[in-house]
Amino acid sequence: MKEDRAISQSIKRIDALGKVTGETRYPGDIDIEGQLWMRIKFSERAHARVLGVDKSAAEALPGVVSVFTSSDVPVNEYGLVIKDQPVLCGPGGAKAGTDVVRCYMDMVAIAVAETDAIARQALELIQVEYEDLPAVFDPDEAMAENAPQLHPECPGNLVSRYRIRKGDMEAGWAEADVIVQGEYETTWQEHAYLQPEAGLSYIDEEGRVAVIVAGQWTHEDQEQIYHALDLPPEQVRVIYPAIGGAFGGREDMSVQIVLALATWILRRPVKIQWNREESILYHHKRHPITVRARWGATKAGKITAIYSEVIGDAGAYNYTSNKVLGNAQLTASGPYVAPNVHVDTYAVYTNNIPSGAFRGFGAPQALFAAEGQMNRLAQALDMDPLEIRLLNTIREGSLGAVDRPFPKGVTMPQVFEACGRESWWRETAAGWSLQAPQQPADSTKRRGRGLAGGFKNVGFSFGFPEHCWAGIELRGSAQIERVILYHAAADVGQGAHTALSQMAADAIGVPFDRVEIAASDTATSQSSGSASASRLTFMSGNAILGAAEIALSKWQDEERPAVGEFMYHPPPTTAFDPQTGKSDPNFAYGYVAQAVEVEVDIETGQVQVLEVVCANDVGKVINPQQLQGQIEGAIVQAQGYALMEYLVSREGRILNPYLSTYLIPTSLDVPPTVKSVVLEHPDPIGPWGLRGMAEMPFLPLAPAIAAAIFDATGLWVDSQPFTAEKVVKGLRQQGIGAI
Repeated sequence: MKEDRAISQSIKRIDALGKVTGETRYPGDIDIEGQLWMRIKFSERAHARVLGVDKSAAEALPGVVSVFTSSDVPVNEYGLVIKDQPVLCGPGGAKAGTDVVRCYMDMVAIAVAETDAIARQALELIQVEYEDLPAVFDPDEAMAENAPQLHPECPGNLVSRYRIRKGDMEAGWAEADVIVQGEYETTWQEHAYLQPEAGLSYIDEEGRVAVIVAGQWTHEDQEQIYHALDLPPEQVRVIYPAIGGAFGGREDMSVQIVLALATWILRRPVKIQWNREESILYHHKRHPITVRARWGATKAGKITAIYSEVIGDAGAYNYTSNKVLGNAQLTASGPYVAPNVHVDTYAVYTNNIPSGAFRGFGAPQALFAAEGQMNRLAQALDMDPLEIRLLNTIREGSLGAVDRPFPKGVTMPQVFEACGRESWWRETAAGWSLQAPQQPADSTKRRGRGLAGGFKNVGFSFGFPEHCWAGIELRGSAQIERVILYHAAADVGQGAHTALSQMAADAIGVPFDRVEIAASDTATSQSSGSASASRLTFMSGNAILGAAEIALSKWQDEERPAVGEFMYHPPPTTAFDPQTGKSDPNFAYGYVAQAVEVEVDIETGQVQVLEVVCANDVGKVINPQQLQGQIEGAIVQAQGYALMEYLVSREGRILNPYLSTYLIPTSLDVPPTVKSVVLEHPDPIGPWGLRGMAEMPFLPLAPAIAAAIFDATGLWVDSQPFTAEKVVKGLRQQGIGAI
């Protein structure tokens, strides 16, 4: 490799200086002269019919410009995958069901005023008349025969149902020498990104309604806006400035449509900014998922049968629930080969806050159960947890649970081995064995070690159209003096724009400082797809390589400037067969394994993570420093999910919408040692061989911690988060600790 190549170098992020100096402007920092202010009237019921909205007193308030209700929205529906949610709930809409609120985050009216304070005051004057409807908050109860129905077109409140039927389950159980079973529960998780929802809309120089906002896919935001407003696509523009975090929390709409609605009607700029309480109350969360699992294995450790029932709480609207639960179904059997697999997966409507995309996209919940089952098998068979995994892990050519081979480039065995080798396992002629930790002198503290692994898709799944566009313009005379990369990719804080610029520099063959990027504006780029699914570097890299080849060819023909555009499409995927689940669900995967050491205080139940060893196959490193940041950030975020983040929801209402009561990790909670083990086995279709990895380090931490708690105390904790209260209660029930 040439030392001056732009890739595989820890080049400083192009947005670093502006962010540390405060010069970078996020949506909430941007103002336009003459702008109005917007505030939103949210639902006051978990499930009710809106009989009327009286806005007369609000509109009479001096300084109020307008109050908009459901009858003002031309096409009163939206949704990322299924358009099942009204923009504004209330009577007067053309579509049936838009007069019903189904959760507390539904919007009923918006007030637009000369100042933010007046807009807030106007909300108090809007009177809403409700007719309460029966509500349901538990997914199992929602599937019952006589449960209230949230969406008439979805009987049984089922957003989606999937099946896997592989092999002969009776034969699998008969062959098993040991069978372990468990019920695993996960709960909501708040994204807790630094920048709350905010945006500004205006009419641009070409007469388009332009929305400056933070999101994850400019062109998808654009589509939902023009659909709801019944406008031609070319009349809507979406621009992303700096984005203060996302983690999946900005995949779905928040303020985009209502901002565009107000500006399109009033022909004036309009701004809105939520506070932290509003952000927690009114955007979606990670899915609570319950997995009931039963696994069988021979005394030699080979898995013979896997059964799982996976039930996810979608909340009031789909968002991405059908896709998240599809991914949970795919990972419910873990990264293992099993001849007999039976999985039933349900995404269920309830009157809770909607659940949607969050880093890992269903895999953390499913792998919590799958790896919990694998650790139970190891314990029941008195086998080493790494040894039993290597005996059963997927390999090149393995048939997955969906009875089709994994895409080429499977490196799960290498990842497991690297994790073991770089942590506390020793390989001998007899196999792998875990070395016990040194116990502390304090008799109230006990240490243990645990292991877990996993895999996840890179890119969109199950037949969803996947694509990514890039444009490259080469400028100069005798030599290329300037490279402009046009791309719609959202940089949500992960450093995507820096990595894309590095790839463009390498593809053209120029130093990094000759590249500039024009990004995240539907007016200058075609669609790149979402900053999600660990796909953006993978997909963008392939698009950049295609555009670079075209631009360089034109440059050789002495075309100045030379412009190349390329739309990359990866190999196609297919949906689950409705009866068997058989499919080609993904075109690429990432692989990860983690080993952890914890210390458990048996008097208080407090769990401290002392060390994490995380092995990732990334295919090819583009920016080593950013890669390490992704690994460490994912581990800390997953630590919060596993140990401390507990969103309290009662009958659909969130009771702790503050970062003082919903606790997330701080710098003082970061494990003293995080060891990043990076493998570079090229993906066959990845640009430069790279494969996406941003979500992977999140996936196995919770089950690895659970295994370490068991190793330390003999207690299995199967409900997340593993709060001190849960742990100490379990210890007392086993007679451990103070009475």
